[in-house]
Amino acid sequence: MEKIVKTEAEWKNLLTAEQYHITREHGTERAFCGAFYDHKKPGTYSCVCCGLELFSSDAKFDSGTGWPSFFQPVKPEHVTEQTDLSFGMRRVEILCARCDAHLGHVFDDGPRPTRLRYCLNSESLVFTEK
Repeated sequence: MEKIVKTEAEWKNLLTAEQYHITREHGTERAFCGAFYDHKKPGTYSCVCCGLELFSSDAKFDSGTGWPSFFQPVKPEHVTEQTDLSFGMRRVEILCARCDAHLGHVFDDGPRPTRLRYCLNSESLVFTEK
C-alpha cells in the first residue's frame, strides 16, 4: 500500500484541532463523549485523515468502555501496530497503515471469534452509512 505523507501544516489544514491532536499527536478523547461510541447504524468506518476503510459495523460491539470497539478490521493490512509505553503502561497502539494516523489501541479482552478489542477514538474516524 502506498503511504500518504503530508507536512504537519498540511495535516493541520485538513483536520479539526481535535482530529489533529488525536491522529497526529496520539491523543485520546474522553470516554462516552465520541460521536461513534454508541453508534449503531450499518456501514463502514474509515480513517479521517486518508479515507482508508478500517472497520465495519458488522464487527462493532459494545465493550462498555465508552469508545467505539471492534473485534476485527475490514482487512488486517489496513491497520498497523506498535508498542505504546506512555502513561506507565504497556499497550499496543493501532495506526492507519496508509497515513500512520493514531486510531487507538488493541487489547486481548474482546469477544469471539478474535478475542480482540480494537478500541478507537471517534475523532480518528469518518462513517459511511450502508
